[in-house]
Amino acid sequence: MKSPTLFTAMLCAVAAAPAIAHDIIRHASPNVPIASSVLVPEGADLLFVSGTLADVANPSAPAGSIERFGDTATQAKSVLDKLAKELAVSGFTMADVVKMNVFLVGDPRKGGAIDLEGLMKAYMLFFGLRAQEKTLPGRTTVQVAGLPVPGALVEIEVVAARHAAH
Repeated sequence: MKSPTLFTAMLCAVAAAPAIAHDIIRHASPNVPIASSVLVPEGADLLFVSGTLADVANPSAPAGSIERFGDTATQAKSVLDKLAKELAVSGFTMADVVKMNVFLVGDPRKGGAIDLEGLMKAYMLFFGLRAQEKTLPGRTTVQVAGLPVPGALVEIEVVAARHAAH
């Protein structure tokens, strides 16, 4: 039996070597704290977190009222806090979020318009610092006619990604 050649030995070593993880690449938008695009390399761990609603902020307010859950800023902060906890359960952080979909109901107190300023007030607590520019998610924000719980103004779902832990 012939001994393996140097080429064969090198080929076996390359095949047995673990894949090299590439960085997640985020392209920042120039004027807003949102990535215009995010490239997630093959082999990254992904976590899809379902749409999340705010916790009750004022239990003494009437059921089904906006006052029960709070304004858009209050609800968005509650939702983002809940998402951070859900991500942590799987070993992810808000810095791992690569895509965020935000669903806003128009606020009757604002003539039925969405409160983008209220959303941004809460969002900036998580993604507003200059140091966080390298962790900005791509984001879509849409106005919807309603959410499953009366009084809810905000629902957010996210996708998180990180280098595979192999």
